[in-house]
Amino acid sequence: MPTRLLITGGAGFIGSHYVRSLLGPKGPPDLVVTVLDALSYAGSLANLAPVLDHPRLRFVRGDICDAPLVDRVMADQDQAVHLAAESHVDRSLLDATAFVRTNVVGTQTLLDAALRHGVAPFVQVSTDEVYGSLEHGAWTEDDPLRPNSPYSASKASADLLALAQHVSHGLDVRVTRCSNNYGPYQFPEKLIPRFVTRLLDGHRVPLYGDGLHVRDWLHVDDHVRGIEAVRTRGRAGRVYNIGGGTALSNRDLVDLLLKACGADWDSVEYVEDRKGHDRRYSVDHSRISDELGYAATMDLSTGLEATVAWYRANRSWWQTLDEPHGPSA
Repeated sequence: MPTRLLITGGAGFIGSHYVRSLLGPKGPPDLVVTVLDALSYAGSLANLAPVLDHPRLRFVRGDICDAPLVDRVMADQDQAVHLAAESHVDRSLLDATAFVRTNVVGTQTLLDAALRHGVAPFVQVSTDEVYGSLEHGAWTEDDPLRPNSPYSASKASADLLALAQHVSHGLDVRVTRCSNNYGPYQFPEKLIPRFVTRLLDGHRVPLYGDGLHVRDWLHVDDHVRGIEAVRTRGRAGRVYNIGGGTALSNRDLVDLLLKACGADWDSVEYVEDRKGHDRRYSVDHSRISDELGYAATMDLSTGLEATVAWYRANRSWWQTLDEPHGPSA
């Protein structure tokens, strides 16, 4: 019997990459995938175009807060990977309501349905931002959560609800927390795609504060391999950090992007720093490496080169999108 897998947010950046990977030539042949996605501003069927006609793919357009719909969809599933989320920090600072609704209420709606129908494992895909900011070292999965933005607070809440479902009801819940993602099909509100698309169009790019905020960068291909490792080999009630192992300041990252796009620092405009801007992120990902044999394989220079090439070759995908709110990292 095939395994029936529900992927929420499967038309978004990370979700669509996961779906394309699972249904590609190297994916598991016994997997039937259902994508549940509301197709909000950052989700698009164009992201699923390479596999949209695949016989083992079913697409359902809908809101994860719609309890009757979620119940009907979940009733036909064996496992679930939950990626649907509001994820842009800048938007959360302007209005946190949608983040609480989708990331907290939506997650609980899915958890309730998964429990009713025995859908497990349930993989909650989260972010390293739930840990807050740290001056040195790296977060382990056992570190306390200290979110500093409405976005990260809503994701921390979702993580805790998921883990509580495991402790209280025995549902096989597994949580992943990744560092900053990049790659093709990423909506240009996040730092890398926004800067690349603006630079390719000859525009200036905004850099927050002094540009010395530090992030660990993870190619989306490595991220979805980590998610799949957790889905197939992870342990119930366990949290797994997924890191890229490439930490650098936003200023150093922008320098790489300028060179890749054939621009210089005259194209950069320093702007007022974001409220509550976390100074440094870094995750210890030894648990997923030691337990599941996972390791990131895409080095940053190769990944950035391929990402810039994709945006250069796919202008029709991004030139019609809405103007994003601001840089994010």
